[in-house]
Amino acid sequence: MAYAVGHISGGHFNPAVSVGLLVGGRFDKKDFVPYVIAQVIGAIAAAAVLYLIASGKAGFDATASGFASNGYGEHSPNGYSLVSALVAEIVLTAFFLIIILGATDERAPKGFAPIAIGLGLTLIHLISIPITNTSVNPARSTGVAIFQGTWALEQLWLFWVAPIVGAIIGAIIYRILGCTCGILQGAIFALSTSKNLK
Repeated sequence: MAYAVGHISGGHFNPAVSVGLLVGGRFDKKDFVPYVIAQVIGAIAAAAVLYLIASGKAGFDATASGFASNGYGEHSPNGYSLVSALVAEIVLTAFFLIIILGATDERAPKGFAPIAIGLGLTLIHLISIPITNTSVNPARSTGVAIFQGTWALEQLWLFWVAPIVGAIIGAIIYRILGCTCGILQGAIFALSTSKNLK
């Protein structure tokens, strides 16, 4: 999808990504609210399509099945606690934003950002599916929670708070790293120039 529509919209698909890009200085604040609204509407529409397909199977029950909702405690795939879920979602979303900001940096090789971002997101899913069923995207969590309807809505707050906090942390880390790298590159250039002048 990033290759398909990234050049049109930036390919965020995720309120946490929009927050991270805003904090990272890569996104105009006037576009933030419309993007988040569109992302949530898109996630609800996608969940509706999934529900329509899944409900075609005899005996399907979105509430009983969990409907791919994110959860902690008894609703975590492997029984991880609220604290474990919170930490995992914060850390993995921060990691995701560092990948996004790095891969889309003007200094990065061109054309590879969607591959790096996609592989990073795949790794994040492999790590966190057993913990929370992987969110790192509040819109995605909202869409399926609406159709699950019970405990997923009660636990949804975590899957808004943790990814947004993680996105802010990731953006701050990347800004610090980017600034530090620029300073180091300038210092190395200055040293090499001064040696060449001697």
